[in-house]
Amino acid sequence: MRGPLLTAAGVGVLTVALHFRDPHTSGSWGLCPFKLFTGLDCPGCGGLRAVNDLTNGDVSAAASSNLLFVLMVPVLVLWWLRWAVRAWTGAPAHEPAPGRARVLAVGLGVVALVFWVVRNTPWGTWLHS
Repeated sequence: MRGPLLTAAGVGVLTVALHFRDPHTSGSWGLCPFKLFTGLDCPGCGGLRAVNDLTNGDVSAAASSNLLFVLMVPVLVLWWLRWAVRAWTGAPAHEPAPGRARVLAVGLGVVALVFWVVRNTPWGTWLHS
């Protein structure tokens, strides 16, 4: 259980830090290098603000900051729960078949790429952070 517990502790500490040090204040957590050099949002831009908004219970503001991140939170929680249950029961850390893992990785990559492109077009202005 060491891995899942250390991961949960790390995420918990960072989440509390994001709650108390508001990333809505420009530069409070640094600047996104991609946005700094191009002026465009990357797929992660707004993620810290989304975490802060979620810790304040404001799901709509979090979705406005980074919709992709907000939609991935339940997936990441389920993924972590699966890992924790396997560690708790001593089941082998079974990974999906290589073909399934590749399809999942490519699928998530395509979704992130489409999100990245659309949020930087006039049609995706509602996705800006």
